[in-house]
Amino acid sequence: MRAAKIVMTSLAAASLITSAAFAQQPMTGIVTKIDRLSGTISLQQTQSGTVGAAGGAMQEYKVPKGQSLEDFHAGDKVTFTTSDSDGGKTINKLDKQK
Repeated sequence: MRAAKIVMTSLAAASLITSAAFAQQPMTGIVTKIDRLSGTISLQQTQSGTVGAAGGAMQEYKVPKGQSLEDFHAGDKVTFTTSDSDGGKTINKLDKQK
C-alpha cells in the first residue's frame, strides 16, 4: 500500500512538471486584433510541420500592464509564451518575428 502511494505521488508530481514545461514552450502565431484600451491581443496560432494545414483557432490573451503593444499591428507574425492566470490566458513573452 505504501509503495502504491509513493508511485501515485510521483506520477502526480511528474504530471505537474510536464504541464508547466509545455506551457513555457514558445509558440508562433499571427496578430489578428489588438485592443490597447483593455490590454488584450488576439492571436491565431500557426501550425507547424504539416504542409497545407489550416491555422489554429484565434485566441484572446491578456497582456501584463508593463508590456507595450505599440510595436505590434494586425498581421504581424509573432513568437509568444503564455500562462493560465486569473481565469484567462496571459502573455508572458511576445516578440515580433523578422
